Amino acid sequence: MTPPTVIGIDTSLTATGIASSNGWCQVVGWTDKKRPLTKLSHPERATALQHVRTLVLDTIGRPDLAVLETPALSRSGGGGHERGWLWWEVYNTLTARDIPIGLMSTNQRMLYATGKGTATKNLIVDAVARRWPDWPTQGDDNAADAVVLMAAGRDWLGHPITPMPQAHRAAITKATWPEPIASAA
Repeated sequence: MTPPTVIGIDTSLTATGIASSNGWCQVVGWTDKKRPLTKLSHPERATALQHVRTLVLDTIGRPDLAVLETPALSRSGGGGHERGWLWWEVYNTLTARDIPIGLMSTNQRMLYATGKGTATKNLIVDAVARRWPDWPTQGDDNAADAVVLMAAGRDWLGHPITPMPQAHRAAITKATWPEPIASAA
């Protein structure tokens, strides 16, 4: 029996990390540094946001399960309105495609990766390099975050990529998961 395909998604306007249980990671987003998305006129911004949404959704494909990091509502900086739009667009499109969705908070993702609910970006990148070396993140924290989300989803489905200590697995019980998936039984 082929293990289910799980995609981990760490949404971002400029660097959405996407990782597949099929062994790949990719980072996609708005890359025009001279014209930041949040500085565009509203018509240009709407077009750019739709472009980012299409990049993300085309990369995701049709997995058996998608695991999204929930928005960090306390995050400061520009683009909060746009980041929220992108997250909901991805969520709603996955729902419309009948793709089951798991949701993990930032702290749950950190817990699954490191055994602690708080961790620096470097600790996450290091944990991913040690536990899931077959996923080529090139040290990108967005890709590493997506790998953690994907690995947690595979673990929840009963197909862990690698054995995880119980302290790390506590994150799975705290996350929000869809109804059990038939192919996972």
